[in-house]
Amino acid sequence: MSDRRAALPADEVERYRAQFPTLARKTHLNTVSLGPLSSRSRAGVLEFLDLWEEFGASAWYRTWLGACAEARERLGRLIGAPPEHVSLHGCVSNALASAANSLDYTERDEVVVADLDFPTIPIQWLSRASQGINVRYATSDDGITVSLDRYEALVNERTALIATSQVFFTSGAVQDLAALAEIAHRKGALLLVDAYQGTGQIPTDVRESGLDFLVTGGLKWLMGGPGLAYLYAAPRLLDELQPIGSGWFAADNQFDFERRVFTYKSDGRRMETGTPAMAAVYAGIGGLEMLEEVGILRAREHTLFMVDYLEQQALARGLTLGIPAQWSQRSGIVTLRMDDPARVVKHLAARGIITDYRPGLVRVSPFFFTTTGDIDVFLAALDE
Repeated sequence: MSDRRAALPADEVERYRAQFPTLARKTHLNTVSLGPLSSRSRAGVLEFLDLWEEFGASAWYRTWLGACAEARERLGRLIGAPPEHVSLHGCVSNALASAANSLDYTERDEVVVADLDFPTIPIQWLSRASQGINVRYATSDDGITVSLDRYEALVNERTALIATSQVFFTSGAVQDLAALAEIAHRKGALLLVDAYQGTGQIPTDVRESGLDFLVTGGLKWLMGGPGLAYLYAAPRLLDELQPIGSGWFAADNQFDFERRVFTYKSDGRRMETGTPAMAAVYAGIGGLEMLEEVGILRAREHTLFMVDYLEQQALARGLTLGIPAQWSQRSGIVTLRMDDPARVVKHLAARGIITDYRPGLVRVSPFFFTTTGDIDVFLAALDE
């Protein structure tokens, strides 16, 4: 094993594990798909329901709009963004659409993506083929990472933006966001980062990295469940961003209920559309609150310790892993190459072990609440 040490003491890990009822019954190694439900998030949803029941529509003014502001603020702290430049959306596809709908493709009609990106990213622009937008792919040589040179070769005077992942969803490889921003900006293009697989497990500073857009959501490492996603838009771009197909939450002075004139909000909330799903907001705050307590750096160190332990134990069994060789590119996503991954995942599920699969791969994802005992249970089931 490497000389890395788990950042979280065992008693602290146990305190957090106690807040996830699932962990008392299951071995949860699938945060990459859906973070486990915590007692905090459950309590948040119950609070929302109680407020709904008690105050009806006046709950919007009493507390619900304040909860939306809290979600923006907590997510902003997590990614180094001013909260007023974070907007709320129903899912990452909607957040992506808001960013894509705000750009002018008249002079720059190409978008560069990676062939390892989750399909949501290229689909956003493939669906705009009738607008003459061309999607170009930076290809991977090893199925794990994509070289910066591949992006460099594709970005030119026709490139509107690079749109790619912070962390690839199959290999777990972490990309160098500052380097991608430099490539894009040097050629006059923008950088949009899908951080759905990164936010919560990878320290991120949008301003330090020079990002123009970042989209992420509560489903995975933010442990907030479905129904809430976030979009950061760089302040320098706001005067230019006027998303087509907007909604009343993007309107300046929205509670004036103006119907004949539409003026966007002056900050990042201009990227929002309609009424947010408040149950998801309250659930999301529970996950964000817990992450702030743990600390992203500590969560990452603990996660990498578990990844290291898993790698060493898997290699000792002769298993083949599909993860980056460099530690700086590793995340809490670990894939093992299997001939019939669906059968393996079904076998594991029957033994109370929650994992997932992708073509040719069994995918597991330890996090700050994972123990070496969880890894041992998983590997013992594989040994069967």
